[in-house]
Parts: sequence; structure tokens; C-alpha cells
Amino acid sequence: MGYTVVGLKDKILEMYPGLGKNGVVVNLVFDEAKDAYVVKMHAGNRELTTHLERADADACMNGVMCVSLGIQVEQFIKNFAARP
Repeated sequence: MGYTVVGLKDKILEMYPGLGKNGVVVNLVFDEAKDAYVVKMHAGNRELTTHLERADADACMNGVMCVSLGIQVEQFIKNFAARP
């Protein structure tokens, strides 16, 4: 892993600009036991937690959008963040 959690978070926000535009706060931590990142998104009192496998995180850092994370991001924005 040649990047930091902060670097990965910044890359996710860069790749999915709808998060910031819709007021979604993203937090992530690396879970050693699962060998994956735990990604928490929240907007107001709405929250979604998902996992990003290390291989997907590596690809993300190389500019490749992670399809599974992208689906989660878009669904969260559609269902929660866009609501008043």
C-alpha cells in the first residue's frame, strides 16, 4: 500500500464529485482483519457503510473507478443526500 487513508479519501472525492456537491461527508479506515477499507458516508442523519477491497482501492489510486463503490455512491446520493 503506497498511499495513505487521507490520499485514498481525496482520490474518492475527486473521482466521485457528487459526494461533495451533495454535502456527503466521507470517512474511511483500514480494517486489518478484513484487509479492506471501511467507507462511511453520511449526509445529515443518514449514513451508509460499505467496504472497499484493497485491490479496488489500489485501482482507484491508479485512476480506475471502482464499479461497486460507484454504485454505492450514486445510490446514496440518489436516495439520501439529495433529499431535503
